[in-house]
Amino acid sequence: MSKLPLLSAKELSGILEKLGFEKIRQKGSHAFFRHPDRRAMLVPVHPGEKIDRGLLNKIIKKDLQVSIEEFMNNC
Repeated sequence: MSKLPLLSAKELSGILEKLGFEKIRQKGSHAFFRHPDRRAMLVPVHPGEKIDRGLLNKIIKKDLQVSIEEFMNNC
């Protein structure tokens, strides 16, 4: 398995939308997304910074509840 890519918040938001998540709101540097099946998650939005692989791994496994392969197919 290859390493997870370093993604910006904008790139991650695009992937989340492909997976069926909708951006509900943003307050400060955190965007709140919700899926129709009620899964929800926060994405840190810091311009010019990438989301660390450790946090991205946690987002994929715990928040998105999808496999890494499924996530990578939507990149």
